[in-house]
Amino acid sequence: MLTLFDYGPSANCLKVRVLLRQLGLDHERVEVDIFAGESRTDAFVALNPAGPTPALLLADGQAIAESNAILLYLAESTPFLLDDRVARAHVHQWLFFEQNLLEPNVSTARFWRLTGRDRQRPEAFERHFEAGLAALRILDAYLAGREFLVGGRYTVADIALYAYTHVAHEAGIDMSAYPAIGPWLARVEATNGFVNDLKPYPANARVPS
Repeated sequence: MLTLFDYGPSANCLKVRVLLRQLGLDHERVEVDIFAGESRTDAFVALNPAGPTPALLLADGQAIAESNAILLYLAESTPFLLDDRVARAHVHQWLFFEQNLLEPNVSTARFWRLTGRDRQRPEAFERHFEAGLAALRILDAYLAGREFLVGGRYTVADIALYAYTHVAHEAGIDMSAYPAIGPWLARVEATNGFVNDLKPYPANARVPS
């Protein structure tokens, strides 16, 4: 059986939970409390040398880390990853975009704002905030007139981009400025078996006021 090492408030982990459910794959979920240091133990670093959740342990004992790598592994030979070679490259393209431009900025701005870290590092927060706006403008412009990101089909590209885009407003971003994103988020949420179970950050994630 698959074992998902997971952290409920992480939208990177949400991606994997969404796909596992939509594929109907049996799995065990192991909660990793990142603020209690559980992602820095020797046992967890053996699964993911870089440390962050999620990590997926396969039945044969091999492990896969990085949320988008896990998505691609799980989606192989399923409708969530297209057969056409160029279309598959476009799926990869959006996964790289998500991890290079959108996730590092939107997720950081959101986390800092929700946990009070924006007050400690306002200039750095502003840089992530503005870079997040730029990434969302790119996504919104591309989605205009499109149902989904690649080939008119729901794929892991949509799951990956949904993760932090749907909570971008929690970074203080006015999402009404991106008219194509809202309807796309609704289409993702309307797909068969979709469940958004993202948890809020716990009290121990906040910094003192």
